[in-house]
Amino acid sequence: MRSSTLRWLVLLASILIMLIMGVQLFWLKIVYSFEQRTFNTNVVKSIRGLYEDLDIVDTHANHLQDLIEHPSTDYFVFRVENIFEEDSIASYLQHELNDFDVLTDVYVGFYHAGHTNYKRTIYIPTVATRYSRDVNNPNIFKRDYNYVLLFFPHRNRYVLAQMNFWFISSALLFIVLIGLAVILFFFYRQRFLAEVQKDFVNNFTHEFKTPLAVMKISAEVLLQDKITGQPERLKKYATIIESQTQHLQDQVERLLQIARSDRKDLPIQKKPVRIKDLIEQAVTKMQPLIDEKKAEVETPIDDDTNIELYVDRAHLELAVVNLLENALKFSVKPHIIINTGKEEGNIYISVKDNGIGIEKKYQKNLFKKFYRVPTGDVHNVKGFGLGLNFVKRIIDAHHGTIKINSLPGIGTEFRLILPATVNN
Repeated sequence: MRSSTLRWLVLLASILIMLIMGVQLFWLKIVYSFEQRTFNTNVVKSIRGLYEDLDIVDTHANHLQDLIEHPSTDYFVFRVENIFEEDSIASYLQHELNDFDVLTDVYVGFYHAGHTNYKRTIYIPTVATRYSRDVNNPNIFKRDYNYVLLFFPHRNRYVLAQMNFWFISSALLFIVLIGLAVILFFFYRQRFLAEVQKDFVNNFTHEFKTPLAVMKISAEVLLQDKITGQPERLKKYATIIESQTQHLQDQVERLLQIARSDRKDLPIQKKPVRIKDLIEQAVTKMQPLIDEKKAEVETPIDDDTNIELYVDRAHLELAVVNLLENALKFSVKPHIIINTGKEEGNIYISVKDNGIGIEKKYQKNLFKKFYRVPTGDVHNVKGFGLGLNFVKRIIDAHHGTIKINSLPGIGTEFRLILPATVNN
């Protein structure tokens, strides 16, 4: 599974985890609201039970609900009309509250119409009181009739205590979900690092393959009996082997540098480079393969158009070598033109061939790792689909872009477009 696919799966799993946590929080809010409504309902039932136990109003039972007010969250007020015994009301009220499972402490205040304070206040604790009595005096609600006030100072704490099961189960669920998210993160991170390591090996294996092929061809030429009578040719191929050996040594050193780095981007080192010199060097490195394929390679760059850029010479040269290698590989009688110029304020390097071409529908996937066009003679050519991906990484590291212009049966042009930081 590629890291991009795994990244989407981790993202979807993270979204799902957040949704579950959000739903759980929403559900806790619903349960809290339900417990609050249940508390209110049970208090009202307790007051109605008190009305039925004591003859403190003359109103018919069907209208008792109209005598009860709920002026504030912690307060209930119910009307009394007849003479009553305060201690008796408090005693009966305590039994009613216990019967309806209202098991929290309450202040009972007795108010007479026209007064500015309660005539008397009685504190009713629960069976196992866990709350302090050090609370503010109950509020006064002025009315033109006598009433009894119920003030529950620890109502919210009591309601929350009723939700202990939900809090514990939710906390356990959150711990499990957070643990799952952490596991997913570390799994993705390890998978990503493993993929980076694999890509690293694949890319540099591909980078070493071309120089080794050039050295093999050169060595075969040097093993020919008649080579001793051709000193210029002997020197040429010996020089090629020396150049490719130096190139491999440089790449080994670069490999070791990257191995010490945990960055995914290529560590490029920009220096002033003349593009014409870079292209000619790339062609020289590929000369044995060019000779083997009997290819015609043109580099129509004169000194007036020789452009200087700040680039990583080794990497950009490798990009040109990869494009040149592909042009040779996918052409029967290769005719390749490598050119450079200016385009919309940028500098481009063009590699144009007369090969088999690439259909439009396949072009968007060319730079994906391990991708190979599933048509024509492509499957008869050895390779792992790494070259163009590595070219794109090199150009991306230079903050450039790649354009493709290709027609099946006609040929293909790859245009490497780079920022014109320095022009000559």
